[in-house]
Amino acid sequence: MAVQKNVLEYLEESARRHPRKLVFTDERTQVTYEEFLQEARRVGTLLAKEGECVNSPIAVFVDRRVSSLEAFFGILFSGNFYVPIDNTMPRQRIMRLLERLSPALVLYDPEDERLALEFSDRYPLLCTEKKALYEPEEELLARRRSQVLDIDPVYAIFTSGSTGTPKGIVISHRAVIDFIDWMAGTCGFTEQDVMGNQAPFYFDCSVKDIYLTLKCGATSHILPKKLFSFPILLMQYLRDKQVTALVWATSGFNLVANSGVLAEAPPLNVRKVAVGGEAMMAKNLNIWRRALPEAEFFNLYGPTEVTVDCTYYKVDREFRDTEAVPIGRPCANKEVLLLDERLRPVVEGEPGEMCVRGIGVARGYYNDPEKTAEAFVQNPNNPYYPDIIYRTGDIALRDSEGLLVFQSRKDGQIKHMGYRIELGEIERAVSGFSKIRESFCFYDEGKGQIVCVYDGEVQPGEIIRYLRDFLPKYMYPNVLKRRPLLHNANGKIDRARMREEYFHENPKS
Repeated sequence: MAVQKNVLEYLEESARRHPRKLVFTDERTQVTYEEFLQEARRVGTLLAKEGECVNSPIAVFVDRRVSSLEAFFGILFSGNFYVPIDNTMPRQRIMRLLERLSPALVLYDPEDERLALEFSDRYPLLCTEKKALYEPEEELLARRRSQVLDIDPVYAIFTSGSTGTPKGIVISHRAVIDFIDWMAGTCGFTEQDVMGNQAPFYFDCSVKDIYLTLKCGATSHILPKKLFSFPILLMQYLRDKQVTALVWATSGFNLVANSGVLAEAPPLNVRKVAVGGEAMMAKNLNIWRRALPEAEFFNLYGPTEVTVDCTYYKVDREFRDTEAVPIGRPCANKEVLLLDERLRPVVEGEPGEMCVRGIGVARGYYNDPEKTAEAFVQNPNNPYYPDIIYRTGDIALRDSEGLLVFQSRKDGQIKHMGYRIELGEIERAVSGFSKIRESFCFYDEGKGQIVCVYDGEVQPGEIIRYLRDFLPKYMYPNVLKRRPLLHNANGKIDRARMREEYFHENPKS
């Protein structure tokens, strides 16, 4: 049996088995496997005819639509790799990304023409509408395909990380194939599944929806963004589409849990829920489990740099609302090392920085050798040949069962009143309070204060009284500020902006 070397084989094999089955739908469009394959090949032929590049980055403006996915796969058929760009992103940020990328082409949908033309003086543009001029040319596409190895990129996704500086993370065909094959088997996805896509296509969580759908021959409905403002309508939509599987970012999982809608109208067809992106709160997990007692739940962890996820935990017991939900064990073909600041293994039971090795580790940051060298380093346990590990900047420890438990970001570990404190532990305790939707903690070095910003209908004194049962007094927040939390485009708490706003209103001493 030939070894798979290109993610396009997922699409081609499922189109052969299920040509007339729906593969993707959005608010206005639905396509079968056969139709999707044909349109992607048209885009691939267009790109191959109008551009000479191979194994080069092609930027593509994306939205929650099937045509964005057709563009991705058209780019892959042309022998190149795609770089999704959010079409609602501020223009200055788009310019910064494109400057870093220097794309061979910028591909755009007719609906994004005005946006694309703003960059016409700097980069070559190509509209997907021109695909209508071409029939797929199999010989041309095969020739392009033959120049792509499994170690070559599928995509590069830009993330700002904690510094706010855009970094383009390059992920190979082999890394995606390795991860998706593992996840399909471990989580039990099949051709019977109907996915409800929540993550935007410029966020790596969506990689799971896209490629699990294609590998398994499943169907994926791109959920309209507006539904997340009206959770009761979202639940109705999931029922109407008979969605069986949710592979969501933690932000969407939390939003639905906090809305109260699961108690009123649970989506009873859902049988699998896989969540990742931020720490899972047991309080919200318990709300989902009460609503869907027959469903399986998976807590996934991993930064974009390791091909979406590198650890997993299948929920197999009850958790108290304030308890930490493990991130579990490494995914297949990945190893997680817990290292101290000098990259030495930590003592058993002690927290350390999670460092990941394996085929899923990214090729590095696109056109950024300095940052690549900082984050992707030689395995200190192996001085004999190149063996790269990725330093996540996240702190975890192994519990008595050998399961990894996330503690905080490396910069979330502080020393306060002589004690070493993980701010993530305070966040977990505060967010476990039933009256609080979410919280964010940071340290004001100038004033020596732990600051907690929270969203919930509760007064600070009530929070402190609640925390008496869960935290020692030296871990109580010194400042409790109630306000809605800010989120970035991926739905994660925008920690940098929250800190900036706080210090703007409360200057450091």
